[in-house]
Amino acid sequence: MNLALGRYGAAVDECVGQLTAAGAPGRVWQRDVSFWGGDAARKASVANRLGWLDVASLKRQRIGDIVGFAEEVRSAGHDDAVLLGMGGSSLAPEVLRRTFGRRDGWPTLHVLDTTDPAAISAVERQIDPARTLFFVSSKSGTTLEPLSLFRYFHERVRAAKHDRAGENFVGITDAGTPLQDLAREHGFRHVFTNPGDIGGRYSALTYFGLVPSAVAGVDVRQLLDRGIAAAQDARLPQCDALVLGAALGALAARGRDKTTFITAPAIASFGLWVEQLLAESTGKLGRGVVPVVGEPLGSPDAYGDDRVFIALRMRAEPADDRAATVDALRAAGHPVITIELDDAFDLGREFVRWEFAVAIIGHVLDINPFDEPNVQESKDNTNRVLEDFAATGVLDVQDIDADNGIVIVPAPDQPAGRSLAQAVKHLLDGIAGGDYFAITAYIQQTDASDDSCETMRRAVQRSRHCATTLGYGPRFLHSTGQLHKGGPPHGLFLQITQRDPDDIAIPGVPYSFGQFKRAQAIGDFEALIRHKRPVLRVHLAGNVDDGLAELRRAVEDATRARAGGE
Repeated sequence: MNLALGRYGAAVDECVGQLTAAGAPGRVWQRDVSFWGGDAARKASVANRLGWLDVASLKRQRIGDIVGFAEEVRSAGHDDAVLLGMGGSSLAPEVLRRTFGRRDGWPTLHVLDTTDPAAISAVERQIDPARTLFFVSSKSGTTLEPLSLFRYFHERVRAAKHDRAGENFVGITDAGTPLQDLAREHGFRHVFTNPGDIGGRYSALTYFGLVPSAVAGVDVRQLLDRGIAAAQDARLPQCDALVLGAALGALAARGRDKTTFITAPAIASFGLWVEQLLAESTGKLGRGVVPVVGEPLGSPDAYGDDRVFIALRMRAEPADDRAATVDALRAAGHPVITIELDDAFDLGREFVRWEFAVAIIGHVLDINPFDEPNVQESKDNTNRVLEDFAATGVLDVQDIDADNGIVIVPAPDQPAGRSLAQAVKHLLDGIAGGDYFAITAYIQQTDASDDSCETMRRAVQRSRHCATTLGYGPRFLHSTGQLHKGGPPHGLFLQITQRDPDDIAIPGVPYSFGQFKRAQAIGDFEALIRHKRPVLRVHLAGNVDDGLAELRRAVEDATRARAGGE
């Protein structure tokens, strides 16, 4: 790991020195809850979230069970495996799925962490339910999204296999959860139970991350071995993980709180995982580190003085435009931290390095890096909206189910009756120094939606010199959603929702997947308003691609107007 911190070098050195003098690595490994300060409640919360420290070694001892189960599934002739999970239960397998790709002779792994009907249908079209293994993953065993998806796919498997449907399902959860009871009731093939003292976002090297990846043919032994090596390194007084945490914490305290990732193409999806770890762990009490992932690269003068850049590169990769950009950023005085990976299995090392570093950031910023209070807030909002819908049959206060067009839903303190162009300009004109612009899209993620959102991010970033983020809902609610409400009050939010023309019923409940997704968006919108975050909701009531194109033009026009001095 190489640090080029410019004028911030002395401050980071001082922070590292203070942590070393305080015996930071030893205290973390000794599970000294006083290291993270706070009252008795914080200490109790921390005490129940430190199992990640030695889980790689523990799971390495159980590797025979994991690999043996993967071989059993392979022999059973399953063509596909579908992971039904959210947040910490799904992001590590998603990273490993994208990184290692499909392995010959093993089931193809799909990760379904959404309530979007079109995305669910897209996965269903790729599989034969009778020949597919489904992982139902939830730490608490009560997470509504994977349980709803289970209801749907269990009905599909049961139609083909009748009383033997349960053998196509595997549970991954903590001991003693309702998911365990559900698994017994339906005769699941197997249930993997994790230690209860590991939070979801710290669970990459637990059964949540390892079992689906092993079933897809990934050599999880090597991932664990790299993770164990990183854990051993993290016991040293001035280990890389401590220095990384100290640097990001000290920089955030000095206004450089937008940690921007520039990743090698081979491991580009790592950003999905580290985004949740940073945002959900640090975004509280008005403090935090804002992870910026997947943002189009610009020249050094396109960035404000609130950035720090993390360059993750493969050791053997040749120099390219990304490397040239990193060199230019460093030369311009932006703090740059470079981390080299030997190969893709070094992701096991990075999982542990970043978990430890984030624990250090929590100490530096005086927050509890292991809780997520505002995630529950959005869940509660969603449940209330769904209860109201069940009672009234009305989901939105406005008629946003028109056959075509775009509907603008401003926050209560914003002018009503504006055109799309006026509403977008009003939002973007509120961007000030140190702010970030977040697109939260409750739509199906496609190449076209990615392209439109990337274009909007680029336009805003280059005209306002601010950081930009993109989250697809409801996935991001279990990721950056905590930071949006509990972190620094510098976010401005463009929420995108859509009409779902081909909705899907959820067996046994009075709402569909599309209505569930809409309720999640409404709950998120209300939470942002409650926390006084500037937010504009744009509902695409017609063709989604056409609506995104119109929204993109509105953003580009607003940013050109500012660039032209209007």
